[in-house]
Amino acid sequence: MVDVVIVGGGLAGSLAAWHLRMVRPGCAVTLLDAGATLGGNHTWSCHATDLLPASQHWMAPLVVHRWPRYDVAFPGRTRTLEHEYWSITSSRLHDVVSAALGDTLRLATTVEALTPTTVRLTSGEVIEARVVIDARGAAPVEVPLGWQTFLGQDVVCETPHGVTHPMLMDATVPQDGAFKFMYVLPWSADQLLIEDTAYADTPGVDAAAARRAIAGYAQTRGWRVREVVREESGSLPIPLGGAIDTFWQGDEPRIGMRAGLFHPTTGYSLPDAVATAEHLAGMDPFTPARVYSEMRTLATRRWQSRGFFRLLNRWLFRAAHPSERARILEQFYGRPADLIARFYGARLTAGDHLRLVAGRPPVPVWRALAHLRE
Repeated sequence: MVDVVIVGGGLAGSLAAWHLRMVRPGCAVTLLDAGATLGGNHTWSCHATDLLPASQHWMAPLVVHRWPRYDVAFPGRTRTLEHEYWSITSSRLHDVVSAALGDTLRLATTVEALTPTTVRLTSGEVIEARVVIDARGAAPVEVPLGWQTFLGQDVVCETPHGVTHPMLMDATVPQDGAFKFMYVLPWSADQLLIEDTAYADTPGVDAAAARRAIAGYAQTRGWRVREVVREESGSLPIPLGGAIDTFWQGDEPRIGMRAGLFHPTTGYSLPDAVATAEHLAGMDPFTPARVYSEMRTLATRRWQSRGFFRLLNRWLFRAAHPSERARILEQFYGRPADLIARFYGARLTAGDHLRLVAGRPPVPVWRALAHLRE
């Protein structure tokens, strides 16, 4: 019998297994994933200020790029923010975590069912553990949702592109039925990640349209693409209300997106995954009941403290017509830089709430008032 089995080798599961092995080397941890590599095919990013200094230290081996600043652009506003920005790739995650776990990592392993102490594989094998943790990613939940949809391409340009730091949000692109923007990360002098992103009412990505948008955007910027080396896409849930209980159907401990642990407005999951890994590593005794209770309490406290973000989401998706959504974000990026940093870190103060709703609203007041309640 092993001490802990974590089912799901995405970001949250991989970080939890790696940090447990790092902090508690005597703890026998097994990580199971259905894929051929950990993390799938993804890029995760965060602001350095989203993490505490101690967290930044142990996460450092995973960071493939860090930039000292980033840009945003809207029809009526452009701005450079002097906030350090980090990115992690699934390939780096796989290399670091698989080396640490060794033969306790089992890839290409599909799970048929699990309980708080057992995992049954589709092969018929049953693995027993003191604690089983479900980290298999987002599951369907009965809460009202908008969606952040994206398709990104890693491209190699024929000549140096001249981009020195990320463009987190270029909303000067056409707003076709949703809030749309381009997201750009410069990997090297001639390589870029260009991502077509939308805050849309429905999930799913029109891949052909996104590829055309990326090609057109590159052309307008004067970037001649020689090769597309990688492509990723997805739809992140953006909750507009509801209760955290809907994420916790069943009695097995869970972490990550499946537990409701992600930023409600940006969809970023990296800071919550780091906090979860640290919380698990510090837990003693390590029993199913305690892990379940503490993870659910952590998720509940964060959900309750982030109600203001879900209010902003309702204004974005319900009070604003699709053509108006860019104005909400444009107004937001006119706020003080330290407030913007706290927003991304999900640490807004009561004063920040007041500052964010002060001034002339970007949508009619009567529509904003209609969506105050969750």
